[in-house]
Formats: sequence, C-alpha cells, structure tokens
Amino acid sequence: MTAMVEAPSASTEPVGAASARAAKSSGGLGKYILIRFLLIFPTIFILVSMVFFLMRLTGDPITAAQGGRLPQEQLDKLIHDAGYDRPLAVQYADYLGRILRGDLGTTISDNRPVTSMLATFGTATLELTINALVVALLVGIPLGMLAAKHRDKTPDALLRFLAILGYATPVFFVGLLLKLVFSVWLGWLPVAGRASTGTELAMTSLAAPSGIYWLDALRSGNMEAFQDIVKHAVLPALALGLLTAGVFLRLVRTNLIGTLSRDYVEAGRSRGVSEYRLTTKHAYKPALIPIITVMGLQIALMLGGAVLTETTFEWKGLGFQLAQYLTARDFVAVQGIVVMLAIIVAVTNFVVDIVAALIDPRVRY
Repeated sequence: MTAMVEAPSASTEPVGAASARAAKSSGGLGKYILIRFLLIFPTIFILVSMVFFLMRLTGDPITAAQGGRLPQEQLDKLIHDAGYDRPLAVQYADYLGRILRGDLGTTISDNRPVTSMLATFGTATLELTINALVVALLVGIPLGMLAAKHRDKTPDALLRFLAILGYATPVFFVGLLLKLVFSVWLGWLPVAGRASTGTELAMTSLAAPSGIYWLDALRSGNMEAFQDIVKHAVLPALALGLLTAGVFLRLVRTNLIGTLSRDYVEAGRSRGVSEYRLTTKHAYKPALIPIITVMGLQIALMLGGAVLTETTFEWKGLGFQLAQYLTARDFVAVQGIVVMLAIIVAVTNFVVDIVAALIDPRVRY
C-alpha cells in the first residue's frame, strides 16, 4: 500500500510532470498572496467605518472636547468650520476621502495634525512591541519545549500553570509588580520612561533618526546610550511580553507533543536517534508553524496591551497618547490612533499569512 502512494523520486519523475507541479505550487502561492492582499482593503474599510460611527455616538468631537468651556456662539462657529453640522453621511464620505489622501484630521486639544502625532509617537509603540515580542519568543518557545519534554510531570504542570497565570494577569498589575521589585526594592532598573533625558536628547538630535532608540544608538555607535535604553526597556518589555509568552508556551508544548508522536519520529526512535536530536532537529520546526500563524493576533493583543503598559511605565508612545487624548475627550485624535492601529494589525496579519504560506505550503490551499 505504501509503495503504491509513494511519490516518485527525482530521478524517475518526468521533467514535464515536475515542471507542472512547480508551476502549480507557484501559482497557488501567487493566488494566495493576491487574495490575502485584496482582503486588507475591506478589513480596513470595515474597521474605519466602525470607528467613525462609534465615535459619532458621543456627538460631534468639538462639543465632546470643548463643551462647557467655550461660549455657545464660539462653539457653534467651531462646529460649523469643522463641518460637524453637516449630515452624517456627508461627514462620513468626507472622512473616507481625507483618509485616502492621508489626512486624518487635526487634534482638538493641542491643534496638531494627527499624522504628525502618529509619526512622532508611533515608533515608540513599535519599539515596545518589538521588544515584547522578543521576550515572548525567548521565554515561550524554550519553556514550551521543556514542558513537552516533561509531559504530564511536575515541570510540565508548573509551566502550564505559569502560562495561564501570565496570560490571565492584567498587564498593568504585572508592570506595577515589576516596578516594585526591580526598581523600588532592588534599585536595579529605572522606574519609567524610554531613556534618560540626556539619552533622549542625543537620539532626537541624530541626523535622520529612525525613532527606535536602541536602533539609533547602535547606528551611531553610542554604546553608553544603548545600555541606558536597554535598562529602560527591560521592565515594559517583560510586562507586555509575558502576556504573550504564555500563549506561545502552550502552543509549542501542544504541537511538539503531537509532532513527537508522528510516524517519522517513531521511525527515528527505532533507529536509535536521541530524544534531543528528535526534538530539536525533526519536531521543532513543524511545532513552530502554529506560532507563526497566530503571531498576527498576538501582535494585535500586544498593541492593545501597549495602552496599559505605556501608561504604567510612562512610555510615550501611541498607547500613552491615547490615554491622554481620551482624558481630554479629543475624539479626533482617538479616532486617528485607533485607525492607525487597525491598519497596522491588518498589514501585520497579511505579512504573517505570507510567511506561514512560505513555510507550510498546505496553508496556500
């Protein structure tokens, strides 16, 4: 039976059949990429529309931010100048048109273009997300492999408990606990901020800075600034990264256990291949595929958690600014930030889908 379904070897397969199979695989990947790319646009359109109408449930943004602070005549003039007294459908159509032109409006509380604000603070949130993702991968994957190796034993039970605890504990509580232990009690790490004042000035004064402090410090060769930046990044990255590390731990454990029971692994055991080699060489890569497929969702979770993390550690990114604008009831700024986060999530999911398709051809069909 096995011989009947076994694929022919490279030496016996006709050239035409091999070419047809390669073309089919390439065509499948191209079609998959095209479909996933086209799905970005309706996804963003739905998210943008939801944000617009939900924001309008509170009334016009001018009244929400300035109501009770200005005379009614001045308030009416601001509303008219901004076009918020027009029919909602007209406002919606105008809003979509401005988004297509790259115009997300002007903040009400500090009168600055939303796009400028996003460019200023978006890189800080990107830096925090990258740091947290590195922590999640470095913690979640090795511990998941350890749990799978000691399946149904004490280390496995303890690690599964810690994974659930890490995922269920609010990120702001973890942040406060980390600050209490490592900043207040031990004094090892800074309490808050992205860097010390001198380092921030040095990073912002660089020619064409990327906005990601540790990257700019490495580019400029300023290792003293790099060390300062890393010290400030440790606690926020841990607080946010541990939230996702629990998910990665459980995914790696479950999939590694399933992979280790496959026929080709059992065949390796029967030939005397060590468990370490079976785990790290043969079962490890297939077990990572589910992590790649859910990474987009986890990045979205991290962006949501960035609001609480940045507020807890005074990390001045989009999450920190979102909290400030919500307090000021500046719904134009809030709307712009949420739309930008939605676009980031949609594009990230697209990239993750493509990477998963490149690694596992079964995803394409």
